[in-house]
Amino acid sequence: MRALGLFTALVVLTAVEGQARLLLTQKQALDLAFPAGTAVERKTAYLTDEQVREAEALAKAKVESKVWTYYATASSGAAGGWAYFDRVVVRTMPATVMGAVAPDGTLRFLEVLTFDEPDDYKSSPRWLAQLKGRALDKDLRVGGVLRNQTGATLTSASFAESARRMLAVHAVLRKAAP
Repeated sequence: MRALGLFTALVVLTAVEGQARLLLTQKQALDLAFPAGTAVERKTAYLTDEQVREAEALAKAKVESKVWTYYATASSGAAGGWAYFDRVVVRTMPATVMGAVAPDGTLRFLEVLTFDEPDDYKSSPRWLAQLKGRALDKDLRVGGVLRNQTGATLTSASFAESARRMLAVHAVLRKAAP
C-alpha cells in the first residue's frame, strides 16, 4: 500500500513538472495588446523560403517555422497593431512570448505567457520594459540597447532574439501586404 502511495505521488509530481507553467492565457495577453471592444482578426501567414531568409537576415536569428499565426486590428481603416506569438527554448525548457507591434513597426511590449524554467531564470518586469518602443535594428540585443539580467542571461538572450524574430517576420509580412 505504501509503495502504491509513493508511486502515485511520483506520477503526480512528474505530470506536474511536465506541464508548462501558464503565466498568462492567450486571451489575457491579447486583451493587453488591444483595447476592449476592438475588432481583432486572427490571421495565418505562410512564409516562402525567400521570406524566411529575409526575416532571418533582418533578425539575425533562425526562423524555425514558415507558418505564423498572428492577430491584427485596424482603427478607422488604418492599421492599429499586431500581436505575434513565439516559442523559444531558454536553457532546456520552452517559453511562449507575445510581442505587440505598433503601427510604426516598433515593439509595444513583450509578454511572457508560459515559462518552464525555474523562477530564478524569469525576466523581471523591469528587464522586459527595456523592449518597449524598440525598433528592429542591430542594437536590439543584450549588450546593445538591452542590459543583461544577472541570473537570467539565457532568458535575456532568448527573449531579445524572439523580439527580433517577431519584428522581422512582421516587417517581411508588411512588405508583402497589398
